Amino acid sequence: MKGNDRVPDEAAALDNTFWPVAIGTAARLSNVSAKMVRHYESLGLLAPVARTDSGYRQYNEADVRTLQFIRRGRDLGFSMAEIAELVDLWHNRKRASASVKRIAQRHVNDLAQRIEAMQAMQRSLTSLLHYCHGDERPDCPILDDLAGTNHGNTPRL
Repeated sequence: MKGNDRVPDEAAALDNTFWPVAIGTAARLSNVSAKMVRHYESLGLLAPVARTDSGYRQYNEADVRTLQFIRRGRDLGFSMAEIAELVDLWHNRKRASASVKRIAQRHVNDLAQRIEAMQAMQRSLTSLLHYCHGDERPDCPILDDLAGTNHGNTPRL
């Protein structure tokens, strides 16, 4: 789902909401737990929200849209620091899109490195599985490899 490509029910929910809303409603509308809403607020990702006379948080539509933005960023694997930068850029109408692209490109590069590392792990484990008999014998090349004691019985991966 891209930026404004919301499902109709979600769009209708935002359009039919009477603002401001309590934290539970803001959490439901943004698909973020109330605990995470408070956490994001404590990190400064949300502008300080209004409070009722009795101290209850009151969220406006812009707050909920920011929470949705944060949620989408988390879904794409951005770090909280990257999301903070992106939220700032999103709110800054004088931003250069090059700044946004730089953050996204850095994230894509990081993802590629992590995928490569995971594929190497998968290849190693697949090879170890090949050498493991998986029977009633106690010897186990997988455990030997993990312990660093394979004694040349299997290739060290």
